[in-house]
Amino acid sequence: MSANSTYAMQPVGRAISGVIRPPGSKSLTNRALVTAALAAGTSELTGVLRSRDTEVMIDSLRRLGISIEESTDEHRVVVQGCGGKIPNARADLWLENSGTSIRFLAAMCALGPGNGQPGNYRLDGNSRMRERPIDDLISALGAMGCQARCELNSGCPPVVIESTGLSASKVSIRAEKSSQFLSALLLASPYNQKPLQIETIGTMVSEPYVKMTSGVMAAFGVSVECPQPGTYIVKPATYQGIQYDIEPDASAASYFFAVAAITGGEVTVDGLNASALQGDVMFVKALEQMGCEVRWGERQITVKGQPLKGIEIDMNAISDTAQTLAVVATFAQSPTTIRNIAHVRHKETDRIQAVVTEINKLGIHAVEFEDGMTIHPGVPRCSESNPALVDTYDDHRMAMSFALLGLVHSGIVIDNPGCTSKTYPDFFADLARLCEESSSL
Repeated sequence: MSANSTYAMQPVGRAISGVIRPPGSKSLTNRALVTAALAAGTSELTGVLRSRDTEVMIDSLRRLGISIEESTDEHRVVVQGCGGKIPNARADLWLENSGTSIRFLAAMCALGPGNGQPGNYRLDGNSRMRERPIDDLISALGAMGCQARCELNSGCPPVVIESTGLSASKVSIRAEKSSQFLSALLLASPYNQKPLQIETIGTMVSEPYVKMTSGVMAAFGVSVECPQPGTYIVKPATYQGIQYDIEPDASAASYFFAVAAITGGEVTVDGLNASALQGDVMFVKALEQMGCEVRWGERQITVKGQPLKGIEIDMNAISDTAQTLAVVATFAQSPTTIRNIAHVRHKETDRIQAVVTEINKLGIHAVEFEDGMTIHPGVPRCSESNPALVDTYDDHRMAMSFALLGLVHSGIVIDNPGCTSKTYPDFFADLARLCEESSSL
């Protein structure tokens, strides 16, 4: 789908049931790529997500001198690790609007070539990336002995890093805007020249993503100690190349669980369970609070739709699924309030404002407040003869969330559906296939 196209959703008119396995997790894929690149030896990654966010990560790692072989059909990647010493002393990296990529690579670049000579790296992205904060991470890297600066003095990319390596015994990092700052430091920390204690300042957002980072590091042979909340200790170590299989994307799975919730169907997602590294599997707990039935299996999770009731919920830990729940909330019997997600205003777009704007534009009542929103039940004021165009703000999650409305209501048209290529290029095809297979059951 081209960037300037639209996609007219077609109501299904029935309960949708079936089984689906979303592509690999973007969050796990990018963490595994960085860790494998820093490891000693060869790593084989399977279940790798193929999307714009992972493509820019792979391209940038190659620009840093990392050898990566891809097998597109098998979602398999082989990475020759550098042992913590970046092969190329200079590189210009383009990260589009991939927050994980630019933040993780900024910390990786701070390690330098490891030969006593300084490395010089510049990291930049598109216009929205130049609005996304990174100054807290840059300040922390500076405190660890790296010369790092935001080139435009805006607190946002582009970022310039000059470094011969990192050497600090203790560093602090603010945690209110993004957990990715802490994850970036953790991923690079085994190659700090001495044991490193990281202290977080402020209330941590999206904490399950930090646990995900620690889980990936552990798989590659490096442990993170957490003696008390907000304190992380990593000793000098070397990641070891391994074979690593990446879980299906739990954030992407939320859309299919929501399909069951809003159509009264039953959808099973393969490859996920209660012990998954991704905290977003707990999105189904929110659906359960709203009235759905949830069944947990050893390698699958099933949601069965039931009449929905509104809830009040703190979604800080699973904020990437807040847009999905907001759409589901329009089908409930009473209002739903989502709180403690102020940090999503710094994502691909201001997600609170975008969701409330588009829901109101459809004639359904929604209210925005500083750290969340309230969604009232309602039916869109559109039809096949009078369609409504949903703006997606070049945000993949806006497109995927609001597409769900079009499974039930006529006249929903998604603008720029191609923005889903950021994390899920085949989303609309997979959604259509699930609906088609459901009709044959």
